[in-house]
Amino acid sequence: MNRSLRIIYMGTPEFAVEPLRAIVAAGYNVLAVITAPDKPAGRGQKIQFSPVKVYALSQGIPVLQPSNLKAPAFIEELQQLNANLMVVVAFRMLPEVVWQIPEYGTLNLHASLLPQYRGAAPINHAIINGETETGLTTFFIEKEIDTGNIILARNMPILPSDDAGSLHDRMMVAGGELMLETLKMIETGNINPQSQEQAITQIRTLRPAPKIFKEHCKINWANPGREIHNHIRGLSPFPGAFSVLHSEGSQRQVKIFRTTYQVETTGMAPGFIETDHKHQLSVATADGRIFIEELQLEGKKRMGIEEFLRGVRIPAGSRFEV
Repeated sequence: MNRSLRIIYMGTPEFAVEPLRAIVAAGYNVLAVITAPDKPAGRGQKIQFSPVKVYALSQGIPVLQPSNLKAPAFIEELQQLNANLMVVVAFRMLPEVVWQIPEYGTLNLHASLLPQYRGAAPINHAIINGETETGLTTFFIEKEIDTGNIILARNMPILPSDDAGSLHDRMMVAGGELMLETLKMIETGNINPQSQEQAITQIRTLRPAPKIFKEHCKINWANPGREIHNHIRGLSPFPGAFSVLHSEGSQRQVKIFRTTYQVETTGMAPGFIETDHKHQLSVATADGRIFIEELQLEGKKRMGIEEFLRGVRIPAGSRFEV
């Protein structure tokens, strides 16, 4: 069987650009791109296009930006495009009336090995939880989020040096490759989707990946060093783990992006700081200390620890809020 694909692509952030680029480069017929409405961003609040829109316009692909995915006019516009497959990467949840339109279904690329890490932030949560392996999954969308039948999955290592940013970039490229493999299978009809329920029965602990809010980003220095280290790298570079620095009677928020940790008996209460004022700054934890290598003081630029210590005085008794 050879089925000619007529694709509508849905996505918004940078992660969704590489799979779209791969689809276009492979010569597939992309009828339109659906992405988030334009919005103001930055200090000047200038209107900014989504990364997917920028790429689609560069390729001459029509772009639709509905604010209401259930609007009758939008549904009619989708139907008139006469697509037989929709591809979704890093987009918002679709109403059933939309994902049921194409003859061959609506395909989603998710940045985890489903059914693990269902939700909006799978890359972050995998690192925060100390995983050493994750992956990518393509599946057909169904009513409940990230629960549809799996088409293909690809394992990927999480390196000790990885943070959410570096893992995101590697997975983005691999996502384009996996998408092409999936489209070839759909194109030929050579697919055998597998229910996620079969996989769930073999999993001891099912880990979710909900959206991350500011309150999830605050560091708890009373935790073990490994947990704090993973929490920091799982939120780096965005949205960024943070703490409040108490020093000389002032309180300032600090984002922390890169650390190492050491298990030892310090005799210090969690959160208290030791520094040589030149090259090194460590923070006591439940079982040792965290060495901060890269951070950003509120209102300042991101910097390495040596540059930070040249410009900021850290007297004895300084601490991070627990």
